[in-house]
Amino acid sequence: MNGKGDVSTSDHIVIAVDGPAASGKGTLARRLASFYGLGYLDTGSIYRGVGWLMLSQNLDPRHDEDAARLAKTFTLDAIAEADIRTPDVGRAASIIAAKPAVREALLSYQRDYASTPPGAILDGRDIGTVVCPDALVKLFIDASLEARAERRWRELSARDASITLQAVLEDIRRRDARDSGREAAPMRAAKDAVLLDTTQMDIDTVFAAACRVINRALEEKRA
Repeated sequence: MNGKGDVSTSDHIVIAVDGPAASGKGTLARRLASFYGLGYLDTGSIYRGVGWLMLSQNLDPRHDEDAARLAKTFTLDAIAEADIRTPDVGRAASIIAAKPAVREALLSYQRDYASTPPGAILDGRDIGTVVCPDALVKLFIDASLEARAERRWRELSARDASITLQAVLEDIRRRDARDSGREAAPMRAAKDAVLLDTTQMDIDTVFAAACRVINRALEEKRA
């Protein structure tokens, strides 16, 4: 698909892209944001950022007060040079993301970003259910555990050849359990979300499917 999405300055749309780790939601959301000329926020990077800050200060991610304190003062500038894509940071992020005080502290940041014209695409795990429940379009991106583990392993092993596929699979399995089982904003598809299973789909196919959903919603909004 070539060209640019048909979003006018008067539209102000918000698109929620949710899903588990390594489902492809980030890749899709970035491409959609570029295509439609919207802002893009990887909300997982915020939680990873707080996790990285805790680890860099030798703090335990399980400690509620320290996690909440860092979340309340968090800025993206604080992690501008940080490597937040390591397995350790990912595990820390999943732990602190289960804390209600952390989620509350970061909620306003995400909503402020979404409200900035001409709109935004946010990806995460609770965008359509909690952060932006009134989003024009809600997508839930999923894939089999094995497919997601393979994708993440290829990404991580390019930097560290000692990382095994089995270790990545078990790590994602644990993260899925924490993210879907937490009391605060558990990961789940919104009732009105469109499910896209990317197990057997390449990014171009997923992108085209998402654009069809968004374009249809834009047409209905303008009708």
